[in-house]
Order: sequence, then structure tokens, then C-alpha cells
Amino acid sequence: MATSARCHLNKGVGQVCMPLPPGDTVPAMYIWMEGTGGGLRCETQTLDSEPQSVEELPEWNFDGSSTLQSEGSNSDMYLIPAAMFWDPFRKDPDKLEFCEVLKYNRKPPETNLRRTCKRIMDMVSNQHPWFGMEQKYTLMGTDGHPFGWPSNGFPGPQGPHYCGVGVDSAHDRDTVEAHYWACVYVGLRTTGTKAELRPIPWEFQIGPCEGMEMGDRLWVVCFILHRVCEDFGVTATFDPKPGPRNWNGAGCRTNFSTKATREENGLRYPEEKYTERLSEQHQYHVRACDPHGGRDNARRRAGFNETSNTNGLSAGVANRSASIRAPHDVGQEKKGYVEDRRPSANCDPSGVAEALIRTFLNETGEEPFQYKNEVDWTRSHPTPSNSSTRSTRTPPPPPPLS
Repeated sequence: MATSARCHLNKGVGQVCMPLPPGDTVPAMYIWMEGTGGGLRCETQTLDSEPQSVEELPEWNFDGSSTLQSEGSNSDMYLIPAAMFWDPFRKDPDKLEFCEVLKYNRKPPETNLRRTCKRIMDMVSNQHPWFGMEQKYTLMGTDGHPFGWPSNGFPGPQGPHYCGVGVDSAHDRDTVEAHYWACVYVGLRTTGTKAELRPIPWEFQIGPCEGMEMGDRLWVVCFILHRVCEDFGVTATFDPKPGPRNWNGAGCRTNFSTKATREENGLRYPEEKYTERLSEQHQYHVRACDPHGGRDNARRRAGFNETSNTNGLSAGVANRSASIRAPHDVGQEKKGYVEDRRPSANCDPSGVAEALIRTFLNETGEEPFQYKNEVDWTRSHPTPSNSSTRSTRTPPPPPPLS
């Protein structure tokens, strides 16, 4: 398996400079999504003092023609800080900032689903929607070969790798542990990690997070994962079905609840309640859970390997082959959350969260916003050049609301 040249460099040389005090200045790493809708970019700005809140961070700009977001003749794009965290690589007081991107005219580009998601989240803030996401990923060599797999052929059957221990069951735990501890240090509500059923995929969990916190934190956790992978010389891919064999795919299962569902008898009949509403807007959710309008999940959700068929909708208690699953304790206590098992690993969390909110909490029948007033949904979108990106996002059109 091939690893990057960077992982073979003497890291001790760089550590000679890293502990040097920066004086009164504070380096701030600005992070944003590129034009593919899934790849991440970053740049550092030196601030004169430590910001105490995201509102104190200055806006910045970048060359959008180099990130597939603008033409060279009018390339300036704006970075609007949206969330701020500690920097696990440079340490406190240095910062990481996840930013929204705006075009030269201060309107969001096609891949900025955060802006529209925030609008509808603000409308339902009194219902306190909570999200928890279970993000799967696969570690690969720089040659595109899964880490730890035989150079010629495939590993043994899946099964022993799930939550596995030992060199034959858990591959590259060093990268996973380094990523996990970096996220714990930052305070990203990374609630766990584990090896998955298929050889080499891993999973981390985030949440519960309320409203917009979910998407912001998930993107930053993914950024930290890519940064950690740099040091280990591997790459992380979020492809929902890497490899040709009949193995489980990679999803981003989304746990969802509201203030009402968390109260007594809030989920008396979870199968009926959620199936009825989701059936009305099934095609919208298929597109929102999948960055390629359903094609990625068609590879993953074929009706086997613990998935439901992407063409249908099902729900059940403790049923891992259902589209919507309620855990046993929720079925017994009649309150809590449900698990949407449809989103692919390379989904946009803002798009997934918005679809759930629009379906279950927008009961007035009013349009929360006019998509076409801000974004031209018919504009073509580039193909990602890096398989490790989360998605190439073609935003779905809004569904009709009942």
C-alpha cells in the first residue's frame, strides 16, 4: 500500500518551531467548502488578539477561480465565519473557523446549503430540533487501495471487523485514535468511534447537537480527519460504496428528535408517523440524502447489506434494514428519537437536516424561503477531482409542502 512522502519526513524537525510563542498574535485557520460541495479548503490569518466569539472574527476572501467557485475575471469570494473552535494542531489560543462562502455580490454559491438551512432552523428554534450523526469513512492509501487490504486480492468476509480488536480486525487504529482525541480536545461533541463491519471502514459519532451546530461540527470533524491523515500518509474517503464486492456500504445515519418527541408519548407510533410524512416527500429526501441525486445511494441502498431499497420507504423498531429505525427503548418508552438510515456517507449535513425539518416541523404549508431567488439550481456542477471529498453537491429543488 502506498503512503504519501510527507509521512516519511522527520516530524521532530518541525516540532522545534511549533512550541515557539506567537507573542500577542493568534493564528486563525479559516475552513470552507470548495466548489465540489464536499472538498474542504483552508488558509490561516494572523489576528492581533484572541477572539472571544465568532462575531469578533474578521471576514476574509479567497480566489474562487482556484476552488471551482468563480471565474478568473471576477474571482473574489467572501469567507463569513460561522463557528469557532480550538485548534488541536497549534493548540490554545489558536482557532479553527468554519466559514460560509458568499459570491462577489454577497449571495451564496450553489454549494452553500448552510445559509438556507439556517433560515428554516431559525423558524423552528422553539421546537429545539436535535441531531446526532453516525459518520462512516474508509481509510485508503495514496494509490487508492484500502489500508490493510492484501496487495493482490481481498480480505476475508466481513463480520469479525465490527468493533474488532487485534491486528487482523482493526486496521490503522493509530489514525483513528489521533483523530478522536483531537476532536475531544476541540470539544466537538464527538461521542464515540468504532470499527465497522466491513474491513477498514470506521465510524465516528457526533451529537446530540441542536439546530445548525450539527452541520458545522461535522464539517470541522471531517477537516480534522483529513489533517490527521496527512501526518499518517493516508487518505479518508466518504464514498458510500467503495470497492466492488458485496459488502456493507458507508452511510451517515442521522438521529433526529424534537422537544415534542422527547416528551411523554411523543413517539407513540413512530413507524406510522414517520412513514406517512416521509412518503409524501420521498423523492425530495432521496435527493437531499445523496449528493448525486440518488445515484450514490442506488449503489449502497440496494435492499440488502442492512439497507432498504432506495426506491421505497420503510420504518420499524430495531429493524436495521428499514429506512427509518426506532431503537427498542424508544419503542418501549414511546418517546425519544428516530434514526434516518438513508443518508450516504458523502451527504451534506445541512441538506439532510433541512429536509427533516421541512418534512416534520413545517406544518403551516408556507415556503420557508424562495430557493430560486438566491440560487440557480439548474446550473451545472463540476466533478470532484479528489475521491476523498464528501460530495459533489447538486442541490435538490424544494418539494411541494402539504
